[in-house]
Amino acid sequence: MAGRIRNEDIALVRERSPIHEVVGEYLQLRNAGGGNLKGLCPFHDEKSPSFNVTPARGLYHCFGCGAGGDVIKFVQEIDHLSFSEAVERLAGKAGVQLRYEEGGYTPRQDGGQRARLLAAHKAAAEYYAEQLASPEGAIGRKFLSERGFENADAARFGVGFAPREWEALVRHLRGRGFADQEMITGGLAREGRRGPMDRFRGRLIWPIRDLSGDVIGFGARRLYDDDEGPKYLNTPESPLFHKGNVLYGADLAKKEIARRRQAVVVEGYTDVMACHLSGVPTAIATCGTSFGDEHIKVLRRLLMDQDEFRGEVIFTFDGDSAGQKAALRAFADEQKFVTQTFVAVQPDGLDPCDLRIRHGDAAVRDLVASRLPLFEFAVRNAIEGKNLDTAEGRLAALDAAAPVVAGIKDRSLRQMYAVSLDRWLGIMDEQFVLRRVRELTARGRGRPGQAAQAPIVERPSYDPNDPEVQRERELLKLALQRPGVLGPVFDGVPAEVYIAPPHAEVRAVIAAAGGVTAAGGDAEWVALLLEHAPNEQVKGLITRLAVEPVHSAHESGDRYAVELLARIQERQLTRQIADVKSKLGRLNPVEQAEEYARLFGDLVALEQQRRVMRERGLGSQ
Repeated sequence: MAGRIRNEDIALVRERSPIHEVVGEYLQLRNAGGGNLKGLCPFHDEKSPSFNVTPARGLYHCFGCGAGGDVIKFVQEIDHLSFSEAVERLAGKAGVQLRYEEGGYTPRQDGGQRARLLAAHKAAAEYYAEQLASPEGAIGRKFLSERGFENADAARFGVGFAPREWEALVRHLRGRGFADQEMITGGLAREGRRGPMDRFRGRLIWPIRDLSGDVIGFGARRLYDDDEGPKYLNTPESPLFHKGNVLYGADLAKKEIARRRQAVVVEGYTDVMACHLSGVPTAIATCGTSFGDEHIKVLRRLLMDQDEFRGEVIFTFDGDSAGQKAALRAFADEQKFVTQTFVAVQPDGLDPCDLRIRHGDAAVRDLVASRLPLFEFAVRNAIEGKNLDTAEGRLAALDAAAPVVAGIKDRSLRQMYAVSLDRWLGIMDEQFVLRRVRELTARGRGRPGQAAQAPIVERPSYDPNDPEVQRERELLKLALQRPGVLGPVFDGVPAEVYIAPPHAEVRAVIAAAGGVTAAGGDAEWVALLLEHAPNEQVKGLITRLAVEPVHSAHESGDRYAVELLARIQERQLTRQIADVKSKLGRLNPVEQAEEYARLFGDLVALEQQRRVMRERGLGSQ
């Protein structure tokens, strides 16, 4: 065995392993000023970033849990390695040839268990990829082709094929110098009567990589009809592979997840491939297990999940009943994120892979774009099928949805969804709905007889962090900063449609000043609005909105304006629809047939207009 690594080589490894690049493989880092970077600590769970990296000094420190050190220490802690193993791993990535005290340039033959297992998995992945191109691998190539994947796509994701032989991989790895016990420990082989046997036989193989890109396991799909094993077979728990915190595709998606502040959670390996190839490069999937707490921690670090309503996690599920149930199970996990969570469900039951085959890449992107906030999805799912045209039906829908709203832990968000529930049901009595939700909240969360007796404190009827309120704010920023992109459509939406009273006051001031169509130059326009403001509070808000940056994801401000206008027009139409439905419910269709027919025609037209507005406003979600 070689001796101690030479000090000068260790120093060279540190020099060629920039700490911000190494740490950045595991979590998102952002500028913290003073030459420092910050992110969510990977060593303990936290809501706000306290993990600091100082590239100039090559050090990291967490002010939350006290973890700290240099780049070698970080690799030791994050991957549970010895000092020598961490140096060797960094050296391999940095292209540094290590020397040991006994002389020579050849690293230790044992290399530590983790290094040996990683090397074995890398060799196995290369072997499987080669076998996909073999004559026997034709069945795997056919499977991929039928699902719209070409050879280049398979190569991009490292997809391979495991021959049906009992010991094909075992023999190959033995020839590469790996011991039987290493194969068994890593989950590449299992113990048989006559020695180790290949774990995966006659299957399509997906290599599963950690965030740094090292292969740590495999997912395998059955190909032969006479294979009595499970449809999908994954690497068992091993020193490398822990399915509870591994996300397939995260190594490919992590940079886009950080850049876009978005992660799309799909259900299978082919769904990840389909999404990435369709222009949704933030897609990831779990590996043989349901989405859980450890997966959430990994995603939060990649998203730097600290700021509400900036990032988004989108769960995609099949449109069948099982998919609907899976989406509702995600309801509990939603509240473990700080950022927004959404659900995208394909009504015809197609998963992203099948959707791409039938309708093309654009359909996959449209599926993600059509996402609904998870809470909204859960509430709408609860009221689906209820007859909202009758008082009895609306009350039944309220009783079905109120427990869902009551289950929202965030008090302000719970209040906001109670208000939205009133609008969706067309009850038009917010206080009645709020009382119903409060009763269930007190019954479910307080001690028996105690919470129900507590006095009810009325809270503001809006939440400033609600997505709809945020869109109002964005729209008003445009009205003050770029009124020309809004035009008469903006002026046609009255102040009462705005949820937040302060926003409604600003909208009223704009109307009093003649509307955005009367706006002149930027300075003159804001000055005119300030003259019409009724008090200092409204003046202060106008000033803030006039200087606050517009949070547009589009290069074109015009497109963003159209989307925001469509969303508020949709809200206006929803209120009009609820009002028409209430009127229809009070009419006798026989005795008041003419009036009933007129209102029903109005309802159809309004519904059509709302559908148009909803499609037009998807980009602002």
